Amino acid sequence: MSFKNKVVIITGASSGIGAAAAKMFSKEGAQVVMVGRNETKLSAVAKQCSSPLVIRADVANDDDARRVINETIKKFGQIDVLVNNAGMAMKNGGLLGNDMIQVYDSIMNINLRAVVHLTSLAAPHLIKTKGNIVNVSSIGGLAPPIDSGSTNYCISKAALNHFTVCAAVELGGYGVRVNTLSPGPVKTDFLENAKIELDFDIFRPSTMLNRVSEPEEMADVILYLASDRARGVTGSNYVNDNGMLIKKP
Repeated sequence: MSFKNKVVIITGASSGIGAAAAKMFSKEGAQVVMVGRNETKLSAVAKQCSSPLVIRADVANDDDARRVINETIKKFGQIDVLVNNAGMAMKNGGLLGNDMIQVYDSIMNINLRAVVHLTSLAAPHLIKTKGNIVNVSSIGGLAPPIDSGSTNYCISKAALNHFTVCAAVELGGYGVRVNTLSPGPVKTDFLENAKIELDFDIFRPSTMLNRVSEPEEMADVILYLASDRARGVTGSNYVNDNGMLIKKP
């Protein structure tokens, strides 16, 4: 797959799946725009890419989101791929807890609202290039939560999945494809960032293949969906979970 002369924006590019995707796109010749909040982590990943544009920004902040698009166009003059990867998880007490709405607002703000906003800002530029969008969701959007503390996260990812379909319908007539990747457990610092003390290996018995994925496996799917090899794929949700969804309890 070659992405030579393609401009790719990746949110949440400072670690995990976003970082792996940034490095892979760069290796395939893309001009990568790395977006994230942690400047130290962004810089470390940027050193492994070829002359990326690094933008420290919080995509849940409207001004920051506009700045991401403006700086990209100012430097490269185009956008070919948008990878909406930034996301968060927070444990809470569920419907019976005292923090349900507070956590709901926090999670929906970044996992859904920020994606809708950034997509709307990028859409006119993607139409010009007949580009495409890859939204990184989760199998949590396809299955019941494992406990009440995961309810808001699962709601946000289910909503993101349907937003992908809606965006694919609206933008398809302009030649812009929109797809979703739904990972199962992946060895990243996602849980650490959410202050959830769990070892990812605890999920292995819950998968059909008795394994947990590496970030590069998700990046492989993102690059496929963003490439011409997937030129007929839109409105789809690609599950990469080692068979966790089909594993019987």
